[in-house]
Formats: sequence, structure tokens, C-alpha cells
Amino acid sequence: QLQLVESGGGLVQPGGSLRLSCAASGFTMDGYAIGWFRQAPGKEREGISCIATTTNSTNSIQSVKGRFTISRDNAKNTIYLQMNSLKPEDTGLYYCAAYVNDYPYCSRRLQEYDYWGQGTQVTVSS
Repeated sequence: QLQLVESGGGLVQPGGSLRLSCAASGFTMDGYAIGWFRQAPGKEREGISCIATTTNSTNSIQSVKGRFTISRDNAKNTIYLQMNSLKPEDTGLYYCAAYVNDYPYCSRRLQEYDYWGQGTQVTVSS
């Protein structure tokens, strides 16, 4: 059973930090692209950051560059999203997702992804 489970969300004040985790089971991450997506209230789901596990090449949207970092731990079969300097507009339901990818780069296009977690809520508010 191929499964992704997110954790680490919560309520944080503006300027604070959170680290999200995505634990994979039923497959190993190597040979996949892993992405983080978020869906803000009243908005459509958007790709935030991804990593190509064959090369560790990453691709992030401009609004999170310098604040968010995606990484992986092969031994734990887990990817992380370290989020610093959080802003209210970062609020949303965060998902991790995966697709088979031997290419050295990853895509943030939602349509590329075949496997999805259930999401973890991030709320940034004072």
C-alpha cells in the first residue's frame, strides 16, 4: 500500500516556524518527485515546493524562497518542509504528494502528482 502521511501542522504567530513531515510507506522515495502543496481558504490548491529524489534538486515558488526549505531523510523515508518567517498568507491545508520521476528535476504542477496525503493544517495568526 503506497501511502503518504503528513504531520507537524498547527497554530503559529506571524514570524514563527513550523516543520512539516511527510512519512512514506509502501514505497521508497528514490525515483520519485515529492512535492508540498497548500490550499488556502477559498483558493485552489497550489504547488509550493518539490524535490527530485534522484538528485535532490528542488523547485519552489518565489513567495517561499528564503523562508521554506524542502529536504529528505532516506533512512526514515520521510520528507520535510521547514517553514520559517511564517506569514498569515501561508495559512492553509498542506499536502505532500508524489509521482514517479527519474528526471533530475521536479515539477510543481498539481496534475503531475499521482499519490497524495490527507493534509495537515497550518494556521498563521496573531
